[in-house]
Amino acid sequence: MIAFLGALTPFLQTALQMGTHILFAVLGGILCEKVGNMNLGIEGMMLLGASVGFSAALATANPVAAIAAAGLAGAFGALIYAIITVTLRGNQVVTGLILTIFGTGVSGFLGKSLAGKALPDAISQAFAPVSVPLLHRIPIIGTIFFEQSPYVLAGIVLAILLYIYFQYTRAGMNVRAVGEDPAVADASGIPVSLYKYIHIVGGGFLCGVGGAYLSLVFVPRWQENITAGAGWIAVALIIFSTWNPLRAIFAAYLFGALKGVGFKFQNIDISLFGTRIVFYPQLLDMLPYLATILVLVLITRKKQKKYQPPAGLGTPYFREER
Repeated sequence: MIAFLGALTPFLQTALQMGTHILFAVLGGILCEKVGNMNLGIEGMMLLGASVGFSAALATANPVAAIAAAGLAGAFGALIYAIITVTLRGNQVVTGLILTIFGTGVSGFLGKSLAGKALPDAISQAFAPVSVPLLHRIPIIGTIFFEQSPYVLAGIVLAILLYIYFQYTRAGMNVRAVGEDPAVADASGIPVSLYKYIHIVGGGFLCGVGGAYLSLVFVPRWQENITAGAGWIAVALIIFSTWNPLRAIFAAYLFGALKGVGFKFQNIDISLFGTRIVFYPQLLDMLPYLATILVLVLITRKKQKKYQPPAGLGTPYFREER
């Protein structure tokens, strides 16, 4: 049993590391969709954050500046999306797809000058794993959760804070009202457009920060298309988490664990009852995506209110039409 736990602990540590960028992206998507806007541009905002954050890190050697630049890059993309979908009432799906194409193009352009460059030591040291006093001594859990990069810990804390925000604050309740029925919220005196702008741009900021985790911490160097479709997985996991920030923690780290399985067991060759079994990495890489599809099928079959999206999701709102 002790040997099993000894092997499981580092695996779960890795699962958290592999799911952190997804967690930030899912939280950003939830923030956006809670006010009724479906943003399919998460992948583009993550790529903007990854490329701009890496560029800022090289230019300033300042971790705070790098994170701020990454978040602002994602927020800029989200602002473009907000102007088109909130003010101009453009199609949310098409605008999100265009944002992804835009982010991919910008990151590809910036990436030409970033390839092969190493991050300054100040950046690597700032995001290196740390032990949280006292908490890291908790058996098993302490090692898994409290001996991680500050980036990983920040994602968990942020998810908890967002849950409290949505459930127990007046502003959070206003957000939910805007997402459910913006006309009723407007009639109640809630500034609908302001809430939409703030939360869409804030969601973009988190997506940008999530993308920067890949280029600043997890890799940490520049790679073309560094997100590898993580933004699209985040879109699916928003539904999996049922727009709940606490469930987003589980969803993101489950995906990280399934990704970790691919690394742990790739090219392992075993014999079972005289039959040779080989775990090919290509098949193992499919696991998290297959699991995502399966979970989406199961979630969409449930009709309870708590599993449903905000009623106004995807529907443009124009005050003069109410």
